[in-house]
Amino acid sequence: MTTDETFDAVDTPDADVGDAVQPATGLLCYCRPGFEPDLAAELTERAAGVHVAGYAQTTRNDGYVLFHSDNGPSLTGALPFAELIFARQKLMLLAELRDLDPSDRITPIFAALAGRGRHGELVVEHSDSDEGRQLAGLARSFGNALRPALRKRGFLSQKDEARFPRLHVFFVSGTHAYLAQSVVGDSAPWPLGIPRLRTHADAPSRSALKLEEAFMALLTERERKARIKPGMKAVDLGAAPGGWTWVLTREHMRVTAVDNGPMQAELMETGLVDHHRVDGFRYQPVGPVDWMVCDMVEQPRRVAERMATWFREGWCRNAVFNLKLPMKKRWQETLLALDLFANNIGEHEKLTLRARQLYHDREEITVYASIE
Repeated sequence: MTTDETFDAVDTPDADVGDAVQPATGLLCYCRPGFEPDLAAELTERAAGVHVAGYAQTTRNDGYVLFHSDNGPSLTGALPFAELIFARQKLMLLAELRDLDPSDRITPIFAALAGRGRHGELVVEHSDSDEGRQLAGLARSFGNALRPALRKRGFLSQKDEARFPRLHVFFVSGTHAYLAQSVVGDSAPWPLGIPRLRTHADAPSRSALKLEEAFMALLTERERKARIKPGMKAVDLGAAPGGWTWVLTREHMRVTAVDNGPMQAELMETGLVDHHRVDGFRYQPVGPVDWMVCDMVEQPRRVAERMATWFREGWCRNAVFNLKLPMKKRWQETLLALDLFANNIGEHEKLTLRARQLYHDREEITVYASIE
């Protein structure tokens, strides 16, 4: 019997699938429902910036955007996932599957994959919209049926292999799906692009999940090991009741919590927190700190200016902060705020700046900044 290492994927399907398989090239990106216009604007502007022609297609509250382009491979290479802000996931389109027969959805997938080589992992998904979540049961059961079938035909490695691209089946409905692939290291590692975080009963607020996700999504594993260490000093601006401070103390940092509001009593009893009842926009640290985090509710440009001051004055070397976005022109406001921050931090050797709308964000994006 031929082993997985030498078995070549079939080049032709076994049956006529008619018009079920339609060619598709470009990108498929997931986003928070309601933010499709913002992701579409981002993809359109970024594609134009790298001189790749294409156009966005989306419907509000669908939770995803299609960016059609005749040069999908060049586009996905020119738009690294780490630089996208409103995308939870970035996939390269392979095919559109329409009018699928519920009794045989697998044969069209075989036809679409003919000649495309092997994939290292299968992910069957749906959008994070109200309508999309109704397809969760179908995605789960179909994945269980499709996975062994793909392995038998040689389209999928016998065990998960990071050296091959992932194969994604994205269901729009029971009879309509997209086939796409992602590259490990240039995409989110979680299904739907959503990290699974557990709500902690002792956390002062659910906002703790934002900072936990920010550390997971915006820092690399190497950066987390090098830049998040016990004994570090941190400042939390707008801290009350202490969700982000709680995350920092779990990393055994000593935290100055800045807020006129009260902090959780149990958090103060840890001995790791010093509470200053001061306006976060006026507070200045006694000396430089390792981390500054900020979740204050204020206009994004005002927050960006204050965050830039922290770096320009040498008060911190690493920061995570949120920018609350307006209801309209959120992509444009994002660009203005990030440019304002980058242009006002002063001279520096190297700036790392990443931003994303996290799963636990709402009308906001989260920014990670670091200076070396």
